[in-house]
Amino acid sequence: MSRTVRPAARLRGELRLPGDKSISHRALLFAAIAVGETLIIGAGDGHDVRSTAGVIGALGAEVERLPAAPDDAPGTARWRVRSPGRDGLRAVAGGGGLDCGNSGTTMRLGAGLVAGITGTHRLDGDASLRRRPMGRVLEPLRAMGVAASGGGRDTAPLEITGGGLKGISWSPATPSAQVKGCVLIAGLAATGETIYTEPIATRDHSERMLVARGAALTREVRADGGAVVTLRPGALRAIPTVHVPGDPSSATFWLVAASLHPDADLTIRGVSLNPTRRHAIDLLRRMGANIDETPRADDGSGEPIGDLRVRSAALHGAAISPADVALAIDEIPALSLAAACATGETTIRGAGELRAKESDRIAGIADGLTALGLVAHVNGDDLSFPGGGRPVGGAPEARGDHRLAMTFAIAAAVGAAPVEIDDEGSAAVSYPTFFADLERVAGGVA
Repeated sequence: MSRTVRPAARLRGELRLPGDKSISHRALLFAAIAVGETLIIGAGDGHDVRSTAGVIGALGAEVERLPAAPDDAPGTARWRVRSPGRDGLRAVAGGGGLDCGNSGTTMRLGAGLVAGITGTHRLDGDASLRRRPMGRVLEPLRAMGVAASGGGRDTAPLEITGGGLKGISWSPATPSAQVKGCVLIAGLAATGETIYTEPIATRDHSERMLVARGAALTREVRADGGAVVTLRPGALRAIPTVHVPGDPSSATFWLVAASLHPDADLTIRGVSLNPTRRHAIDLLRRMGANIDETPRADDGSGEPIGDLRVRSAALHGAAISPADVALAIDEIPALSLAAACATGETTIRGAGELRAKESDRIAGIADGLTALGLVAHVNGDDLSFPGGGRPVGGAPEARGDHRLAMTFAIAAAVGAAPVEIDDEGSAAVSYPTFFADLERVAGGVA
């Protein structure tokens, strides 16, 4: 369904966001690998996280979605997982498939999970997911001794025959937390040590959560910005209760919107401030954003958590490097809107990973912002924005991509005329209550 979003008179109020999607996926997967019961509170309730819950359930974990408690954040879910542990999980009987929906995270991390489960597994998804590259996880799994194949260009459906893993030393050509997570999950079931060397350090949720569950893992961040993760195989212990903090990627839409709007004051409660996930906050501050942080006590998630307050600001352009992009890959669509409206030029370099997301986000960003009357240039895997623009309304194509749809919606809120969002339902992949939240804080039509 399409939706018309109009300019906001103001942006004021408090927001509690969906649980962090990256942490939600991993909490479910690690609960399935460990023996015992885990209660996950505050998980993201989008379609992607439900896909991961469905996959571990199909493999033999007992997965129950529980009613929300009165104090749970809107758009979050509670899951109870009872598992016999990885050794007790089994391939789907009769050669049935594992449905990953639209979730690349489910497929890539799930590939690492099934690589350690005896039997032949078929992972598939929707038409969009079938276009996304999976060779980056199949290649290291093959090096670990697994029979793993995909379509003509290593795309879904994937077929993986689990068991017989051996540890490897692996260094990817392109930084990816999902590839790292896949290799580490497989490494838990391997014979021998697994060493994963990143050219640029990526988000470390997998490492934090593995250590919290007793994995023999070390992580060294090098002076050149890379990182080396070393893992020895072994079982994980179950954590009885896991609290998932708010998603910093979802927070970025509000940080950009409030920074650009002339009458804005938003407070965002309980957001993950993990050093490998907060980079969008730091980039926006580099551009002149007015963002305050108030740390909160750790509630058992193992993640730094805090409240964010953001108010109107005069943004200016900045140079965003490939290392910046690696630490804020999911936030680049919203940051591109900020760049197009800021005073002065912004360059975003080395963003090729965006082409492997739910859509070709480089093309989607440039085409969508152009349709809104803004100026964006593409040069290979780089984006540049001369700045100084204001969205003038229009009908950009969201390409079924949740992050593009939400970026164009906040462009409407800070712009001069309505914007037609061609697929409002796509936001439900990561942020089911996004449009309701936007209506609540918008304070009417300008």
